[in-house]
Amino acid sequence: MKVAIVHYWLVGMRGGERVLEVLGDLYPQAVIITHVVDRENLSERILRHEIRETFISRLPGAKKHYQKYLPLMPLALEMMDMQEFDLVISSESGPAKGIIPRPDALHVCYCHSPMRYIWDHFHVYRNRAGLLTRLIMPLIAHLLRIWDVSSAARVDAFIANSNFVAQRIKTYYRREAQVIAPPVAVQEFLPIPVVEVGDHYLLAGELVSYKRPDLAILAFTRSGRELRVIGDGDQRKELEAMAGPNVKFLGKLSFEHLRAEFAHAKALIFPGEEDFGIIPVEVMAAGRPVIAYGRGGILDSVLPQVTGLFFHEQTPEALEAAVKELEIDLLPRLNGVKLRVHAEGFSPQIFAERMKAAVEAAWKNSGKFRVVQPTLDGQEG
Repeated sequence: MKVAIVHYWLVGMRGGERVLEVLGDLYPQAVIITHVVDRENLSERILRHEIRETFISRLPGAKKHYQKYLPLMPLALEMMDMQEFDLVISSESGPAKGIIPRPDALHVCYCHSPMRYIWDHFHVYRNRAGLLTRLIMPLIAHLLRIWDVSSAARVDAFIANSNFVAQRIKTYYRREAQVIAPPVAVQEFLPIPVVEVGDHYLLAGELVSYKRPDLAILAFTRSGRELRVIGDGDQRKELEAMAGPNVKFLGKLSFEHLRAEFAHAKALIFPGEEDFGIIPVEVMAAGRPVIAYGRGGILDSVLPQVTGLFFHEQTPEALEAAVKELEIDLLPRLNGVKLRVHAEGFSPQIFAERMKAAVEAAWKNSGKFRVVQPTLDGQEG
């Protein structure tokens, strides 16, 4: 069976690329198709596959400014010759699912999210853009929405990474989606004795507006509790300007340093609305709880009053109240082993098993002829 895995772009290793690694292990002979590749920033697990690029990769500055070519990506996908492939798995967040497979081929879309910049986050991205982009973005987004919905009809089965994304798929594409949480390398994180846990909180991830790091900065500056901020982004200077001396910016850290910070923090602060959220699961695997805004994919991973707490208004006051509740109620009875066991439910092995079963079910439901089906050890069966 000839398999293609279509991924939007390959310029670094984030959550989507970790999904791609596991899909590649499940289908070791698969060809990866993408718009642009930066091989220096990819893992060996991805690079061992044959990688084919669309014509976007040949455009000036594409490796760095690939997103500027977004209006051309639908055309680029539809120009790719997919006739040799029996199974196509598209990894959708940017344009990926719009390829044109053979009529008898199976197309399964693992959707991290419908393209945020043309749907529910359109106004967020437009408000942050330059003048020229703000002027032309409504027309481009309108045309992309039409294409995005029409290309969804070419997909035989949708799989969403969270119930939140499944609802987006239903709203924008009018399609049902099975939910399979993305793989998290929980085996890389371990709890430490409670006596070794610090007295500080942690904020980790990109420092960009939609993730609402400002809520955490304002709440902790006001309370005086120590907050450590891991990560970088276009909001960093603005956040540093509003932060008190109790808020420490650590920038990007090595994995070893990051793992230690996760295990030693009193809790993770997760103030944004996310499609899923890998970092909270990693922190729970390290035995520490999560305080999160109670909307989005985080509802699939955090167990309230067991592995963390939710606050329901994106205000510094609501966040500060949740921190107080954590200290008074949850921390005294927190069980790090329970957090670890819960996090193990998001392991790469479980993801692979569920994806294998989902593809098998998609074959049966499609009524198409199945050439051969892979097994978890990569052998054909």
